[in-house]
Amino acid sequence: MIHTLSDVQSKNIGKGTTIWQFSVVLPGAKIGENCNVCAHTLIENDVEIGHRVTIKSGVYLWDGTVIEDDVFIGPSVTFTNDKFPRSKVYPDSFPKIVIKKGASIGANATILPGLTIGENAMVGAGSVVLADVPANAVVAGNPSKVIRYIEK
Repeated sequence: MIHTLSDVQSKNIGKGTTIWQFSVVLPGAKIGENCNVCAHTLIENDVEIGHRVTIKSGVYLWDGTVIEDDVFIGPSVTFTNDKFPRSKVYPDSFPKIVIKKGASIGANATILPGLTIGENAMVGAGSVVLADVPANAVVAGNPSKVIRYIEK
């Protein structure tokens, strides 16, 4: 279901995906099946989203973002894609941010460019992630640090 108050330009959206009001999805974006994209979100062209992903309100996914299956992204999580931002100066390409399968990112966390959040990892609310997060790690703080590992 795509809400009538959203601007969804992409044709690459899987069945069962819901995109709520006041969201913008640019034409090149790819979104998998059974995702929930909440209100007030932006998804740029060079973004790939897997299946069964939840993206809460206030999240902006910039070019170069890859989100694998079964990921949870909490409200107002901030992704950045430019290491040296300047007005009207654009790099040839943006560093990829990769969120691996089953990872969860808590509300208001900030993820810097070029990082990978490992499979099944958890990022605590409000964390500032400056380095890759290992699989199954729980990180928290500013800067984020591994506080424990999830046992499987």
